[in-house]
Amino acid sequence: MISNVYSKNSLDSFQLLKEDKKSYLIDVRTQAEWDFVGVPDLSSINKKTIFISWKLYPDMKINHNFGNEIIHSIINKNDPIFFLCRSGNRSFKAAEYSITLGYTQCINISDGFEGNKDSYNHRATSNGWKFNQLSWTQ
Repeated sequence: MISNVYSKNSLDSFQLLKEDKKSYLIDVRTQAEWDFVGVPDLSSINKKTIFISWKLYPDMKINHNFGNEIIHSIINKNDPIFFLCRSGNRSFKAAEYSITLGYTQCINISDGFEGNKDSYNHRATSNGWKFNQLSWTQ
């Protein structure tokens, strides 16, 4: 399957979120991740992160209400939507699915909130939202 999902790293994504007033960030991680790992803070650019889990903790099954939650949000079909997860995998799938719902500008944040694992299996050491020192809270 050929995907129409765009990919940007977290630094470029934040810059584009800052520049485009009609752009949105959807954090697709789980409630547990939001509570225990932290969340992006967009207050410096007068925006709020939208929280819609792609998979539900603890079973990590697809959230079958995901599409309805986006449809009932304030996002229009042609607005740029940036999707964020831990490492860029779940967010890519969520962005792909959103395209099937008619959203035209779905951008995966490829390095995610915590980034890729290093040689010690640690995250946030080489890339990602936290590593790039973009604003976040816990």
